[in-house]
Amino acid sequence: MTAIQPNRGRSAPRTDDVLLRAIADGDLASLGELYDRHARSMWRAAERTLGGGADADDVVHTVFLKLPKIARSYDGRPDARPWLVGISVRVALRHRRGMGRFLRMLTGLALADLEGTATSPEVLASDRQDLRRFQGALQRLSPKKRAIFELVEIEGLSTEEVARALGIPPATVRTRLHHARLELNEAMIRWRQS
Repeated sequence: MTAIQPNRGRSAPRTDDVLLRAIADGDLASLGELYDRHARSMWRAAERTLGGGADADDVVHTVFLKLPKIARSYDGRPDARPWLVGISVRVALRHRRGMGRFLRMLTGLALADLEGTATSPEVLASDRQDLRRFQGALQRLSPKKRAIFELVEIEGLSTEEVARALGIPPATVRTRLHHARLELNEAMIRWRQS
């Protein structure tokens, strides 16, 4: 009877904290491994924070470009997903603030274009109403509240994970989440009544 030999060709996957230590030491292969593991979650968080996917790729790439410089600040938990998603949300929020003026200009152009392409007053009124509802919901839900809602409700992070990831107290996370839910519910009720 022969003993079963361990598979020496493959090593066990490294945990995120090991990868981040390697990245801090300049190992770019570890950066790629971490990217393969978490880029999709980071992209989803950025996409939801920004309200669309157009700039989410840029956010994820920005985080990974900065990662060799900030990897040493990681706290050593085996799973870096909450930390990386939190950084992505913060970068997305910064990006969103910087792009605010540009987005308002695009919205104005879209309204002007919409007015020029409507075939009837009824279609124009309906399109305007839908656009106003959408803009109103976005305006009522602040980027910070939206980020908290997305991280907890969609990404499934705990209050404590979100607090650590965003660098805010857990009570702030709970408060923002509560208000985000209330505002979204109110917006839905108004839409149903109109």
